[in-house]
Amino acid sequence: MSALLNQGIDLMLVGMGVVFAFLVMLVAITSVMSRLVGRFLPEPMAAQPAAVPASEPAVSALTLQAIEEAIRQHRASRSAGSST
Repeated sequence: MSALLNQGIDLMLVGMGVVFAFLVMLVAITSVMSRLVGRFLPEPMAAQPAAVPASEPAVSALTLQAIEEAIRQHRASRSAGSST
């Protein structure tokens, strides 16, 4: 029984060693690839979005009133429906 237990422990240690070595190699290769991609394929500069003039409102007053009325009606219909 002792020889079987020793073989099991040896097999476990070899297996854990192989997995550990594989993970170390995986991290090293991934790091090297990341550096190579960063060096040879730099990220292109993003274009600055066009600035919206602050003087012009993004939404017209009429549209804003319509949105507010729709929200008010929606909230009223939800509160009326939940009371039943």
